[in-house]
Amino acid sequence: MATTVDRTKVMEYVGRETPPTQWHTVDQAAINEFADCTLDHQFIHVDPERAKQTPFGGTVAHGFLSLSMLSHFAEEFMVMIEGAHMGLNYGFDKVRFIAPVAVDSRIRARAKFIDITETKPGQFRFATQVTIEIEGQDKPALIAEWLTMQLVA
Repeated sequence: MATTVDRTKVMEYVGRETPPTQWHTVDQAAINEFADCTLDHQFIHVDPERAKQTPFGGTVAHGFLSLSMLSHFAEEFMVMIEGAHMGLNYGFDKVRFIAPVAVDSRIRARAKFIDITETKPGQFRFATQVTIEIEGQDKPALIAEWLTMQLVA
């Protein structure tokens, strides 16, 4: 559940790291559905038998599937400004895919607020460093600098 804060206190979150989110399992059904949505049916994602012959030993999630999970994980780590009537995805300053997410792996997010700027009255831009961890792995799936906006009445 997102934390709600008064607009006069939101800047206090810059530099803070959030606790990790709950784990989420990335199963073959989700990978297949993502492949259908994006029209990316590369065998490494959707053909378990053929994928066994690769260095991964099985199917792996699309990097963009792992990235798209940020919206889900943000429900747990995001700080919402009291009175915000809209949140917007503003983009990314940096995204790096570090390690593949094998089918049936569990992933979670850690976030750190690196900047919060009121770009104009009632419009706040958040820069959040997000790391998607893979359970039992030393390397994360990805690290991204995610930009979001909140519009406050």
